Amino acid sequence: MSKEPLLEAHNLIKDYGAARVINDVSLQLFRGETLGLVGESGSGKSTIARLSLRLIEPTSGRVLFRPLDANGQPRELDLLHVTPTEMRRLRRKLSIVFQDPYAALDPRMTVRQTLCEPFAIHNERPPQGIEARLHELLNEVGLDASALRRYPHEFSGGQRQRINIARALALRPELLVLDEPVSALDVSVGAQVINLLRDLQARYGLTCLFISHSMPLVRYLCDRVTVMQRGRIVETGTWSEVCECPREIYTQQLLAATPELPSPTV
Repeated sequence: MSKEPLLEAHNLIKDYGAARVINDVSLQLFRGETLGLVGESGSGKSTIARLSLRLIEPTSGRVLFRPLDANGQPRELDLLHVTPTEMRRLRRKLSIVFQDPYAALDPRMTVRQTLCEPFAIHNERPPQGIEARLHELLNEVGLDASALRRYPHEFSGGQRQRINIARALALRPELLVLDEPVSALDVSVGAQVINLLRDLQARYGLTCLFISHSMPLVRYLCDRVTVMQRGRIVETGTWSEVCECPREIYTQQLLAATPELPSPTV
């Protein structure tokens, strides 16, 4: 694992009117690791994800991103100060899978149109050709090529989330944010999706920010864990550092509220 973070957030603050929802948050995400961001609903996890991708603007703070240049060397950029043109170029290196697999897909678009969209937006053509890349993406997420001609309503929730994951991976992003990707699915289907994500991690060395309220899922997927409470980070470290020997009462309460579950293998 690289010593240099792929993504760094420094002293992020986000206010909505008089309400401060993110209060002086700093974190690091290293290339090739999965960092779990865990906390109860309303703790600020999803807001941090959106700030990190500059989907929303912070009140103050910095977000440093170090994508690889054409020579494979990292270059440091402050996402909050790049030009709109540069930010559009960087979008291909940043991707997100949202919580709701139903709302994330346009019901009027076939799977083919959905998966082609990132290539069209960024004016990019896969080296092996678009058709071969579409088949490759579906194979990566465990779907058959016949899915290309079908619409979202023809799929189950788990299958829709697989399509969302395929779309998120289409341009081979350097950073993938997973925002509660299985919380809208039933347990057995969610377990299959979690196993898929773990397989993709191992196969491609993905760098992921995994957002969850479930300690067992974080333990299963993540190299490190960061615990959030009321817009602040209260604890961060490896799983054993944070969850086997928690320093904070809040972390202890989270662990007690989410007892150990069987491995997501199915």
